[in-house]
Amino acid sequence: MRKAFVLTLAGLLAGCQMAPPHVRPDLPTATGYPAAFAGDVTLGTRAVEIGWRDFFADPQLQQLVATALEHNRDLAIAVARIEEARGLNRITDADRFPTLGATGDVTRSRTPGAATGIPGAGAVTDNRYSIGVGVTGFELDFWGRVKNLSDAARAQYLETIQAQRAFRLVLIRDVASAYFAAREADERIALAEATVRSRQEGLRIAQRRLDAGVTSALDFRQSESLLTQAETELAGLRLAKAQSENSLAVLTGGSLPAALPPALPLAKQKNGAVIAAGLPSELMVTRPDILAAEERLRAARANIGAARAAFFPSISLTGNLGFASTALDNLLGNDGLSWSFGPTINLPIFDGGRRSGNLTVAEAREDIAIADYEGTLQQAFRDVANALAGRRWLADQVASQMRETEAQRQIAFLARTRYREGVVNYLEVLDAERNLFAAEQALIRVRRSELDNLVALYVALGGGALENSATG
Repeated sequence: MRKAFVLTLAGLLAGCQMAPPHVRPDLPTATGYPAAFAGDVTLGTRAVEIGWRDFFADPQLQQLVATALEHNRDLAIAVARIEEARGLNRITDADRFPTLGATGDVTRSRTPGAATGIPGAGAVTDNRYSIGVGVTGFELDFWGRVKNLSDAARAQYLETIQAQRAFRLVLIRDVASAYFAAREADERIALAEATVRSRQEGLRIAQRRLDAGVTSALDFRQSESLLTQAETELAGLRLAKAQSENSLAVLTGGSLPAALPPALPLAKQKNGAVIAAGLPSELMVTRPDILAAEERLRAARANIGAARAAFFPSISLTGNLGFASTALDNLLGNDGLSWSFGPTINLPIFDGGRRSGNLTVAEAREDIAIADYEGTLQQAFRDVANALAGRRWLADQVASQMRETEAQRQIAFLARTRYREGVVNYLEVLDAERNLFAAEQALIRVRRSELDNLVALYVALGGGALENSATG
């Protein structure tokens, strides 16, 4: 009965949980996104169900993203940190189990006859053989200190996995953004080059008209100014393209791959898929940065349990079982059996406030982790809300800019026609050409902004965070 009572008590004590129970904090945001932007939250496909290969329509962009996911150095660091955390978790978790060690030794000694105390005795040579198995310092985890430390290490390991997935999404977004910037530069360069050629021809005609005395030097200088403005814009665009390609090279882990597929124009980059907004609460299980913040909170609460358990006595067991003999052939006999067993208790009495300080630190880190988790949720809510607003208004802006560009194109045509007929002076043509060039450039920019926003919405909703067959 006494043994049963002791075993039962030990089992109850081993089940003690000093750590606060893990409960997700209440959602620190509105329960839904602004209806004006989100619309029907179930309309469309959830972002997590769309692989990045399906999301991007451009085969060149797909290859660049695949290259970045394979060769990006920062992503390689994130993957290595997972392995580091896995190893640390195994080290900490090993403390929950006894450490067994086997030993074996052979000792040969010579004792001089004078040391034996027997007159006339000669020297004595002894052999001693021993083998054994021992347990050293195994802590009986009555208060859950070791278990909580193991739980904290496991949560830190899982946090690195989510951090790697979050960085993976950010990398996809950054590659797409740099790629769209390069495509924007290409299209604006093509437009600027065509404009430069057109204005060079206009300058040539203005020169001939000036030489013939048909127009004044003012018209010629205005035509020359129009050309230099386009040339200046062209030089700036070529610089922007070079910078975008350099960014892509860094993101993809080196020089850009050779023999890339043909690129699609910005107007054909969208795949037509509609992403469902969902509810803010869904972000708690789809966004890897939020899941990482939750794992940090779990680790903080487990560390509180370990800090609380340090106030109670700790008991460690040490024991060994083995055989020892002076003759090798008698080593494993009953006469050579030896064993020892003993518990060690450590009862904290006074430590100058060390344990209280550790507990204060652990509780403060829990408060930090809660604030971090709530802040991450609020950031995610803002990201999605901004992207939803962008999806609504940028689409309207693209449509409006297309109408504006067409109107400016007609104005420029009419201005040139009226100038040739002598109805207006060249200043009206100059203004019309400037306005048309600005409108065409603005259309390319707003198309790029719309694409950037769609990628931001995809990432903000956790797109690609849950692997599926489409992502490979």
